[in-house]
Amino acid sequence: MPAHTLLAPAPLRIDLGDARDRLVGHRLYGLVNSPDRMRRFMEQHVFAVWDFQCLLKALQQKFTCTTAPWLPTPDREARRLVNEIVLDEESDELPEGGHASHFELYVESMEAAGADTRPVERMLAALGDGASVTDALAAARVAPAVANFVRTTFAVIDADSTPVIAAAFTYGREDVIPDMFRHLVTALAEQDPAAWGRFRFYLERHIAHDDAKHAPICRRIVAGLCGDDPAKWAAASRTARQCLEARIALWDAIADSL
Repeated sequence: MPAHTLLAPAPLRIDLGDARDRLVGHRLYGLVNSPDRMRRFMEQHVFAVWDFQCLLKALQQKFTCTTAPWLPTPDREARRLVNEIVLDEESDELPEGGHASHFELYVESMEAAGADTRPVERMLAALGDGASVTDALAAARVAPAVANFVRTTFAVIDADSTPVIAAAFTYGREDVIPDMFRHLVTALAEQDPAAWGRFRFYLERHIAHDDAKHAPICRRIVAGLCGDDPAKWAAASRTARQCLEARIALWDAIADSL
């Protein structure tokens, strides 16, 4: 290359490669085609529902003040937007009235469907007793792919980078979850409403919130954080791809187990 030739600037956008397409088109969705297989899927996926809440709380800590004494955070719009997402995810409305987090709704859906909630309950009990995430996962005796997925999420959290956490939450979760869950809603359409109605409600709430509200909000936050800095866009893109690849690996393992 001649010395005077300039390299093209990195694009100021998120580059997901083909990871999102591979995730949305994964073979797993076609395999979750019976009540037994759906229950087995839920028993592993519930840990990803839980660590979603952890990633959200990490995002909230970056954009809002969650300690006393309280101080106003600098980005007023992001503060409002993140708190709206927390309200939806942590205290959503239930069909019969009242409120619950999407994680609690998922566990209740598992109970209604006859899925085994004991592993995730063991993890929560261990965390409540002060165990580390690693030890709590060991207490739950989760599959290696589940533990690897959760470890990827906590590596993002522990990196303590606002653009990285926002990119993981946006492109590893909110932007892609509606397209993933539409497959599962379709698969459930003919199932027993008494057993699967609550799970379908959970899935449809996620689709409605994420597609129409959360994903656009989060994309705006990432764009604001990265601004005109190619290095920040590149770091955010790497993290987003890593999160999608972790989900694909989890889906691969669950598909193989089915």
